[in-house]
Amino acid sequence: MTSFDPVAAKRTIVHGYAQLLARENRRRAAIDPAAFAPLFDADILWHAQAPTDDVQGLTALHRDVWQPLLIAVPDLERRDDLVLAGSYQGHDFVSASGHYLGTFTADWLGIPATGSPVYIRFGEFYRFEGGRVVEAYILWDLLEVMRQARCYPLAPQFGIAGPTPGPASRDGVMLAPTDPAEGAESLRFTETMFAGLGSYDGKSLASMGMERYWHPDMMWYGPAGIGTTRGITGFQSFHQGPFLNAFPDRKGGNHKARFGERQYVCSTGWPSVRATHTGSGVLGLSPIGEPITMRVMDFWRRDGELLAENWVFIDMIDLARQMGVDVLARMKVLLQGSRNRAV
Repeated sequence: MTSFDPVAAKRTIVHGYAQLLARENRRRAAIDPAAFAPLFDADILWHAQAPTDDVQGLTALHRDVWQPLLIAVPDLERRDDLVLAGSYQGHDFVSASGHYLGTFTADWLGIPATGSPVYIRFGEFYRFEGGRVVEAYILWDLLEVMRQARCYPLAPQFGIAGPTPGPASRDGVMLAPTDPAEGAESLRFTETMFAGLGSYDGKSLASMGMERYWHPDMMWYGPAGIGTTRGITGFQSFHQGPFLNAFPDRKGGNHKARFGERQYVCSTGWPSVRATHTGSGVLGLSPIGEPITMRVMDFWRRDGELLAENWVFIDMIDLARQMGVDVLARMKVLLQGSRNRAV
């Protein structure tokens, strides 16, 4: 078995995408699946947000994912804010977060083109074998793209909207060797925070002792449908409180990857949250009284002995689907209504 070189793997992702999406190479990437062969194994397993869900094989991945995107955004760029590498339960991963961006010139997944720049927020985990990506877990924030295209079909979110910044420390793309002990300490501290979240007594948010783990000026960058919050009070008011009202019995688990590097930690599960939807507070949807699951990714930055920033990705379209709402169908109705009023 080939040993895992985390620096080489991270450079494969960063430099591989830079080469793939270079101005002189985009046209080939849009028409030729072989352009992706330096990055992905021919039999790659691609697990993505709804409606893409699961795709297997490089040809199908190009046909169903990359070709439609590159037709819609022909000048596509990728900007990484966070790039980490580590191992979990015998598997080796690179994780990344940032934005794709470019000019939205053709409809994509039914979302109408704007002719303007578009940001596509991403969280991604790539599993490596033999120096190549053989499996990927991908969350692209399609609801945020709908918002930018002025066809967001759900209730207004509590947090603020818009592209999310990278880490305040500007050091999230780590392409040189790092100290494993520092990453292990970041992971240990973050898992201590999970224990605090698990101490919720079902009555008071104070029972979780957030101030023991989070910086007073913490930034929580959530997906569209929830939005960004600042400070412990903002987090509790605009996300944690409504979320626990909707899903009071939520439990985490089923992690596919979790590791730390330097002052950063990342985690994903597929799904990583199981709960019963018994209350209101999420996406403006009424409770269904049934079990739901959530595909989730988290990236955290530790600042000393407190967590200062948290980038969160949730497959909100899949969540809404389980709650009885087809977001893409609702978007189409919204668009048709707008066209009818314009006549």
